[in-house]
Amino acid sequence: MKNRIQQTFKDLQAKEGKALIPYIMAGDPSLEVTESLVLTLAEGGADLIELGVPFSDPIADGPVIQQAAERALRSGTTLKKIISTVRSLRAKTSVPLIFMAYYNTILAMGLENFCKEAVSAGVDGLIVPDVPPEESDELCHATKAAGGPVVIFLLAPTSTPQRRKEVIKRTNGFIYYVSLTGITGAQLTDLTQVKKNVLTIQKIAQKPIAVGFGISTPEQAHNVAQFADGVIIGSALVRNIAEHHQDPDFLPMLKTKTQNLKAAIS
Repeated sequence: MKNRIQQTFKDLQAKEGKALIPYIMAGDPSLEVTESLVLTLAEGGADLIELGVPFSDPIADGPVIQQAAERALRSGTTLKKIISTVRSLRAKTSVPLIFMAYYNTILAMGLENFCKEAVSAGVDGLIVPDVPPEESDELCHATKAAGGPVVIFLLAPTSTPQRRKEVIKRTNGFIYYVSLTGITGAQLTDLTQVKKNVLTIQKIAQKPIAVGFGISTPEQAHNVAQFADGVIIGSALVRNIAEHHQDPDFLPMLKTKTQNLKAAIS
């Protein structure tokens, strides 16, 4: 039985579509707002949605997402509360939801307890950027025993052939390809090598590949969608939420922005 992530990619591939995957920080500025953001993104055409789990010491995130995590933590956001928000969302939307969380946050809750609660609430996928695939046996076994969420691993331009093999073997759902060496929010200027790497991995993996880091505009999303199976947009969206979420017409604006991004990759 395919989970929602796998089914979404299968459905998109059947009609030669590409996945739009926005990232937002759960709890920024509050979990109530996060719920309305998820529903708006889904209405606007998001195919999957990443929910960042705030952590005090991130390693992959640039200033925009770091600041969002700090705001979320100050607002009292916890992993348990985010899971409760997902549980509430599942009564309103079936869009696949993916947690992007650092391992300490999961271990603090208890690995088995987290997996059980996440599956029960309706979390579909899990990205843990500080767990390399070679050290992920405990995580993968726990998620498999609980019936999910599927674990998604990252590849980068610097990934060795051996690391590529490990990620291809262990990843479920899709492979997250980091388009550049650096942190989230950096500018993506040259797609030539990104395209070459993604096409090489696609031939070997036979799994969907979504590209993230450095993509902020419909034009960039369109260009990446020419060769990738999905496009991930994070920092630009998180910045927009931070600057404009109090505007009375923000949600309609967000829906339009999402529709424009989806149209650009279709």
